[in-house]
Amino acid sequence: MSAPVDVFFVLPRGSLILDWAGPAEALRFANTELPARAPAFRLHFVAPRAESASSVGATIAGLAPLPERLDAPAWVVLVGRTSTGHRRDDDQEDRLVIDWLRRLQPGARGTRLVTVCSGALLAASAGLFARRRATTHHADLEELARRAPDAIVVPDRVFVQDGEVWSSAGVTAGIDLALHLVAAHCGPVVAARVAQRMAVALRRGPDDPQLSPFLAHRQHFNARLHRVQDALSSAPREHWSVARMAALAHTTPRTLTRLFGMHAGITPLAYLRGIRLALARSALSAGSTVTAAAEAAGFHSDLQLRRAWRAAGLSGSPGALRETG
Repeated sequence: MSAPVDVFFVLPRGSLILDWAGPAEALRFANTELPARAPAFRLHFVAPRAESASSVGATIAGLAPLPERLDAPAWVVLVGRTSTGHRRDDDQEDRLVIDWLRRLQPGARGTRLVTVCSGALLAASAGLFARRRATTHHADLEELARRAPDAIVVPDRVFVQDGEVWSSAGVTAGIDLALHLVAAHCGPVVAARVAQRMAVALRRGPDDPQLSPFLAHRQHFNARLHRVQDALSSAPREHWSVARMAALAHTTPRTLTRLFGMHAGITPLAYLRGIRLALARSALSAGSTVTAAAEAAGFHSDLQLRRAWRAAGLSGSPGALRETG
């Protein structure tokens, strides 16, 4: 069992509550979706001072001091603050955080740096975006470029990854990034359940080359469909007929097919086929034979895998993917 990730939310004076509360809740929900395991994340809220007034005036008390050291696995989350356009480089609390970041160098010592909104400006002033791709709120892109002249500032992105340094655009984009990180660390099924509980659309950033089949077709809030999709994603090797799926959703096969088309834009069996093909592709890329990959993904034979491959319009063949994997 892997050790929990210590996640340090840095909350200096004037922190935007939605910048950190949204991602923090996503991580907390992820922990509750792993009842048979130890929590995946331990949340810490730190600041230069024990109390900090937030963007809406509420005072956050009981904040821990900035830690002297970080032991991996650890993530540092830098969030935005109010009046970003008028902040100066010599702001006292900013300077304390920047000096702390320079000592710890998150992202370079086995830890991960995550910035939300104008939190990227603190990372930039600490030199953590040197020769890296990064983004921030659209209103702060010029300021980011000024503070990090050797960074590659990427506009019009929900979030950007460069190694173990992640940066996201403004406010709610932090939730998008948090869901993406949950999917990578805990699995896409957990991320889908978290998104459902938070009543937000589950999407990945535009830097991703394609949407994972585990995450696709879930931009809806139909609880019955989510229940079926969770079951298919968790046990794709089992025998799944439309009738069995419909029984799980407490409806008829005809109604389930209609609901899938209305809310997910796909048929139930096509959705299952996408999940199985994703598993087969992963197994082939890891060196499995076509027969072994078919079995691991829930296909009855390599012939069925090849037929599903062609029906999905995938290029090449399963055997060719194994040879180049």
